[in-house]
Amino acid sequence: MAEFLTQHSYIVVTAADAKAMDCEIARGQFDLVVLDVMMPGEDGLSACRRLAAAGGPPVIMLSVTGQDIDRIIGLELGADDYIAKPCNPRELLARIRAVLRRQHGANEGADIGTSFEFGGWQLNVIRRDLTSPGGTVVNLSDGEFRLLKAFAERPQRILTRDHLLELLKGPDTESMDRAIDVQVSRLRRKLGIEGGEELIRTIRHEGYVLVAKVLRR
Repeated sequence: MAEFLTQHSYIVVTAADAKAMDCEIARGQFDLVVLDVMMPGEDGLSACRRLAAAGGPPVIMLSVTGQDIDRIIGLELGADDYIAKPCNPRELLARIRAVLRRQHGANEGADIGTSFEFGGWQLNVIRRDLTSPGGTVVNLSDGEFRLLKAFAERPQRILTRDHLLELLKGPDTESMDRAIDVQVSRLRRKLGIEGGEELIRTIRHEGYVLVAKVLRR
């Protein structure tokens, strides 16, 4: 399943048990966890409860037990979806996309009053503008704003062109890779007006990454 999801432009990290999962989550940001119920050591339901209590990423539970009561328990403990095994990898992919769409919509509503700070820059999500380290306000087009916001929400992670196109879908989004390259080029020019370091780096044959650490206010 990890290989299948990787082929569909997701960055996938696997873990053998809940302890290994905790170590991976401590190392970086994750958009979603696919969690098996039957694991050595701490079981998936307990791990799901901990993740939900800590405000962790959304969880899709996988279990060989597909009875209604088990689904209800999993959902009540904080899971966002519950799939019985064995399952078709395409079904898991569809469920992942659905959960991430819902999560993205929830985050849009939660963005009010927040901003992102990185490398001395500040992206205000209410005014939809960018302030340079020297205090200059830089106006952004709608596409540039959504692109920079996508990078700021996923700092220090490689984002493929396909992933960025999926995140940027809107009324003026061109459905071609070249459109992403052009938007990134424009954004780089605006981020480079004060001669700072390159914040958006190209990873050859993979995509782009915002290299700076991001603080959310």
